[in-house]
Amino acid sequence: MEHTLSLIRYINKIVELNSNEEQIIIDALIHRKYLKDQYIVQQGDVCKCINFILKGCTKTSYLDSNGHEHIVMFSIEDWWTSDMGSFITQAPADYNIQCIENTELLQLNYTTVEELFKKVPKLERCFRKITERALVASQKRIITNFSETAKERYLIFKENYPEIEKRVPQYLLASYLGITKEFLSRIKSQLVRETKS
Repeated sequence: MEHTLSLIRYINKIVELNSNEEQIIIDALIHRKYLKDQYIVQQGDVCKCINFILKGCTKTSYLDSNGHEHIVMFSIEDWWTSDMGSFITQAPADYNIQCIENTELLQLNYTTVEELFKKVPKLERCFRKITERALVASQKRIITNFSETAKERYLIFKENYPEIEKRVPQYLLASYLGITKEFLSRIKSQLVRETKS
């Protein structure tokens, strides 16, 4: 029960649930634990669940035909992670979701979500708002990637996600920023020198 409270608190910040609605959602949740490096979703498989992170950190990535990994996003506590395209269409996933740390999740599977929307209409509104926020963030990231230098992209990430930067290996952060880890090291060294001067 204790581990479900963070999700209920999260939902209640967006839409106000009554105790009956809270219990309907709690009864539908699946509690799962994954080890570091385990996959929650693998590219090519159908994403059957949406996942709310209670503890841990994950990366969402795309593996291209040359075997190069491209990091799309990181997710930490109180964030959702899934391949939404695959979840909504129940078609094969375009992305991998892998644990960077030991990770604890609350999951809702596809059929359960559809049933919950009927039983608790407020939840559909909640997920619409979450999806809207994710879309805005995604569009902002695209603009940032087109218009900002690597240094500026790093500074924006550092400012917006200081907690994630502390927890993610440098080579993964470099991939997210679209640069090499060596170039990221040079950017960090330059910023240290600028701070001292």
